[in-house]
Amino acid sequence: MEKLIIEGGRELVGSIQISGAKNAALPLIAATLLAPGIHELTNVPDLRDTRTILALIGELGCTCRRQGSTLYIDSSDVAYSEVSYDLVKTMRASVLVLGPLLARLGRAKVSLPGGCAIGERPINFHIRGFERLGVHCTLEQGYVDARREGELKGGTVHFDIPSVTGTENLLMAAVLARGTTVLKNAAREPEIGNLIDMLNNMGAEVEGKGTDQITIHGVDKLSAAKTAIIPDRIETGTYLMAIAAAGGQATLTGCEPGHLPALLDKLMEAGVEVKTAENSISVSMASNRRQALKGVDIKTMVYPGYPTDLQAQFMALMTLSSGICVIKETIFENRFMHVAELRRLGAQIQTEGNSAVVTGRGPEGLNGARVMATDLRASSSLVIAALAAAGRTEISRIYHLERGYENLVDKLNGLGAKVWKENE
Repeated sequence: MEKLIIEGGRELVGSIQISGAKNAALPLIAATLLAPGIHELTNVPDLRDTRTILALIGELGCTCRRQGSTLYIDSSDVAYSEVSYDLVKTMRASVLVLGPLLARLGRAKVSLPGGCAIGERPINFHIRGFERLGVHCTLEQGYVDARREGELKGGTVHFDIPSVTGTENLLMAAVLARGTTVLKNAAREPEIGNLIDMLNNMGAEVEGKGTDQITIHGVDKLSAAKTAIIPDRIETGTYLMAIAAAGGQATLTGCEPGHLPALLDKLMEAGVEVKTAENSISVSMASNRRQALKGVDIKTMVYPGYPTDLQAQFMALMTLSSGICVIKETIFENRFMHVAELRRLGAQIQTEGNSAVVTGRGPEGLNGARVMATDLRASSSLVIAALAAAGRTEISRIYHLERGYENLVDKLNGLGAKVWKENE
């Protein structure tokens, strides 16, 4: 097992090319199960999670070839419909194969999902939606066993709470259903829009991209197609806050500023200089001005509100401010596990329920220490804090980082950071 070593206190200067979005790549890879043929996906990040779902669809009969950031997935021979616990336990998004398997094969048996320990992500939204389409679902021995008798039938599905994976799973099931399906109070994330683009490229008829009501007119068949993965807005936000925390001036290229409205507003409110162009964002924060960083409150919300996947990173930035900020987490009930580790670096944070109060250290800043990553986004908050901290920080259990950040060490070192890996 490896650990990450960071010598903090260095300004970050230069440019970074943003990778494709992990949270878009996973459902698009799953969607290749819907139609036989060779699918071409471009701008696909090479991450632990993308490798996991490729292994998963490989168990189902797909073959895959990677050429740079392009994947060629041949789904002509999909036949096996059970997905083992050994793969699903490492990544909750594995449940996304339920929808396409039901649509194409009529049955799917998938282990209940695993992944980061940040709280419950129940799949009851998925099950209730499938049942509205005529699917019979049972839960037994840790597996979801779903099967349809005859054709899937279009229907109306109302989500009590917008669910990203629930919306994606129902989308993929409904494209081959008989009749029209309407998803109400659907999630609106850009990654869902990316999936809708792919499905329509394959011959589906889906309307309502970017809205909370999606209408799917079922078609008889789909065909393989080519689709590009959108830029990773969470990676983009993480690097923006790393540069603001460490100080410096850098430009992120190949990103989509329109996917981060809430974060960009909060950064500017905090005193960070942010400039956007069509496919890039520039951020500037001189290290000798960092004491002017203001405390700004945030509340995580469904898109287009402030993303829960950028909550931990913003908390790390706020530990360096000269003020007080209140952070309210409304999406997951166990997403403050990074607080204890940030305190080891000198952060002043108090938590109560789903709220955290951060008292910024201002000019005193943070100091390097040995810390441990607890989940994907928590680990990136420790990287941000370590880049700004005086001295050396060691971050253990960095396999979490490798689930969601492509070439993180190389990208940071390219900006002038001093980061490397060592064996534990």
